[in-house]
Amino acid sequence: MRLKFIKPMEPELYDTPPEGDDWIHEIKFDGYRTQVIKDEDGIRMLTKNGFDWTARYRYLAEEAAAIKAETFIFEGETIMINEAGLSDFHALQGIIGRRRPSPDLYLVAFDLMFLNGHDLRAMPLADRREILQGMIPEGGRIQFSEALPGTGAAVYHIVDKAGLEGVVSKRKDSAYRSGPTMAWRKIKCFEEKQMDIIGVQREPGKAAQVIMAEKGHYKGGAFVRLRADKRQALWDRVQGKVGGPVPKGHKKDKAEWLKPGLVGRVKTLKGEEKLRHARLLDYWEEN
Repeated sequence: MRLKFIKPMEPELYDTPPEGDDWIHEIKFDGYRTQVIKDEDGIRMLTKNGFDWTARYRYLAEEAAAIKAETFIFEGETIMINEAGLSDFHALQGIIGRRRPSPDLYLVAFDLMFLNGHDLRAMPLADRREILQGMIPEGGRIQFSEALPGTGAAVYHIVDKAGLEGVVSKRKDSAYRSGPTMAWRKIKCFEEKQMDIIGVQREPGKAAQVIMAEKGHYKGGAFVRLRADKRQALWDRVQGKVGGPVPKGHKKDKAEWLKPGLVGRVKTLKGEEKLRHARLLDYWEEN
């Protein structure tokens, strides 16, 4: 029997981890969600949208083929580790973009949906994970995603201080249900960045935003929630810089576009290509 791709269960984004003993808390790795299928046709490794990347993940596929089970579907995160021991998404993108298989990839497995002819999705998460952990050999490039001990708040604090992307909290009794779910929650850590302020959006009834760029590339907006005097001083500086270039793909009337020279420090979610949940912390002028 050829097994079909299962649409992933998608955690909702929350600001803080849940409380109580009904949850497990795992590290949120910065990589590509991957579904591993073994059936009569062998091993397939699929992206979160169901595209077949087995050839790119050849070395991981070889390890998956050695797992002792006739058929299975499990999922995890394909990552690449940098010299600091952290998952490095940009390095991973570079390797995947070359479309050649690399031995430098790891797969962190976190859930099991199908095993030896049995659909396990109605089982509690804790039970599915226990079976999965017993299947994964130690010491290989496919590893089990261990739950971290402690409360959600304590785990988040440790992950944040370690420079990791965030935490995924999951109800221990949750069944596997494809699509968005509040039974799984992702809580991302924040980082601070220095970026160029290239525009300002001020619309009646909406929170003001500064538009940011990094190395000449548009990165989105950050909310301005500064003290009244600091905010007014920012608007005063903005007035002298109106008339800057409009970023490619954006309309002139989308914002007040500024001439170069104004720089800001923003706080934003880690692991995002564009600014998300971002806030302006400070600004200054560079000559």
